[in-house]
This record gives sequence, C-alpha cells and structure tokens, in this order.
Amino acid sequence: MNSYLQQLGENIRSVRARRGMTVHQLARASKLSARFLNTVELGRGNISVGRLNTLARALDVPIEMLVADAQPTSPEFNQSTAFLKKLPPGQLRDAHKLLLEKFSNVDARLRRSRIALIGLRGAGKSTLGSLLAQQLGVPFIELDKQVERDSGVTLTIIFDLYGPSGYRRMERQALESILAKHPRFVLATGGSIVSDPAIYNLLLSECFTIWLRAKPEEHMARVLAQGDRRPMAHNRQAMRDLRRILWSREALYRQADAVLETTGQTIKDSLQALLRLAKPSL
Repeated sequence: MNSYLQQLGENIRSVRARRGMTVHQLARASKLSARFLNTVELGRGNISVGRLNTLARALDVPIEMLVADAQPTSPEFNQSTAFLKKLPPGQLRDAHKLLLEKFSNVDARLRRSRIALIGLRGAGKSTLGSLLAQQLGVPFIELDKQVERDSGVTLTIIFDLYGPSGYRRMERQALESILAKHPRFVLATGGSIVSDPAIYNLLLSECFTIWLRAKPEEHMARVLAQGDRRPMAHNRQAMRDLRRILWSREALYRQADAVLETTGQTIKDSLQALLRLAKPSL
C-alpha cells in the first residue's frame, strides 16, 4: 500500500507539473487544501475515489492517468489516448486493428494459418473446431486443456489455489507456448479470454480469429444438452447472468476477424460456413 500511495503521489505531481500548476493553484481548482495535496503527493495520504475524481477534473485528465500502478505515462501516450477516445466505435476498432498489424511484427501469412475460435460456452468451439482441424489437416488445440496439461492440475484447482490472476498468467504462458511450437492450428479458447487485454491482443495479433456467435438461449441449451447442469445449479438467474456476460463482452468479441452466426444452424451447415471463412486464410 505504501509503495502504491507513493506512485499515486508521483503521478499527481507529474501531471500537475506538466500542467504548469502549483499546489496552491490545484488546491483552489479542486477545492482541496494545499496541505492535504502535499501529503498526497508525498505518498503519505490515502485519498478517496471521490477526491481523486475531483483532482482529475481539476487537472483535466482521465482519472486512470492518476491511478495507474506504473511509472507516469509519456506525453505521446496521453495524446494518443485522448485522440482515440474521441473516435466513434467503428473507427476505434479499425484503429486498434491497424495498431496490431503495424506493430506486432507478425508475418501475415503465418497469422492467417492459425485459426482461433472465440465465444461463450456452448458456441460450438470444441465441436466445430475439432471438425475444422480435421478438414484442414492441422492440429486442434483447446487452450484450457493445454493449461491443465502444462500445470498438471485441473482448472478448478488452479482457480482455488491461484485465483483468476494466476489462471491468466498460465493461460498466457500456454498460448505463447502454442504459438512458438505450431505454425498452423485450430485453437478453441476460453470464453473469458477477451476480458484480459494483454492476452487478447496477443491472440488477435498472432491468429486469425473467428467469433462463433449464438443467442443466449442457444448457448444455455447446448451446455445443458452436454449434461452440464452447473449453469443452472443454485442459480435462478442463470439466463439473465448469461445475457449480461454476452452483452458486456460483445464489443470485444466483435474485434475478431470474422463472425459466424450458429443460432439455428446444424453442425454440418456451421462447419461449411466456417470452412469458407477459414480456407482463404490458408
């Protein structure tokens, strides 16, 4: 906590200096006392979220710039962030894709020979991914199972022992190992991989990604048809939770290179459509 408070104080002091403001000027603009601000900048004061928001407004910067748990960002980064925030969603997706293509240093042909399927549980990633790999004559890999093989324990134990952050670390290590070992493959990812920016950026930059999309009702029906009752166990709001998860991730899933709608489609029809999306990439 002490080291973070010192970092927070340094962030505030750096932004204030960059703005050309004295502590007293910032105190007047934020209606906080200069004595309190001095304490915070020295890393000796635990400031509330409400006051941090007030400081961010007084400094005219995003609050995340103040609370970043790292060295103060460069002016170029801050300028780029401000520019990107003004773009509409469609242009922002295009800008993100351009950045990945420009600076990931990944061979385009190699990238498009690696197919990664993303989507919620029940989307058909394992079933369609296995069939697609057979058609293409490439290995089929399930990322969650690779994590289990690498760690020697089940996902349940991983989450119990190390929590989500520990799992994410192992997931990234497994993905990096797969990328280093296999020039061609079909990969089925976990539904939540899109929620970790670093891992998802790695996937987007290194693989041709396809979102297998279906309506929430179909996701749930498929999971239950597989004999997995966990989504409904002790949870009367399972369908509402599923809709909320899909809604919260939709913008992330849309960053994929292609989208395949599987609602109401047979496995055969979905596979044929998936082949049409994947074949130009090989």
